[in-house]
Amino acid sequence: MIDTEIQRVERYLRDKFGNKNIKLRDRAQSDGSVEVSIGDEFIGVIFKDDEEGDVSYDFHMAILEIDLPES
Repeated sequence: MIDTEIQRVERYLRDKFGNKNIKLRDRAQSDGSVEVSIGDEFIGVIFKDDEEGDVSYDFHMAILEIDLPES
């Protein structure tokens, strides 16, 4: 993803979730994806999907059971 895309997607997520602490950063591997963090906590990855000119951005977030609150 290029810088302008990263900024646009970051702005969208901040507006959608009402959280100005959401940050997108390039990943070490250059596979068209970026890391998503809230503050300093990594929460997921966004992958760019460009299929025949139709561009979408897929957000993947894994939630570990250990991180869930008690029942």
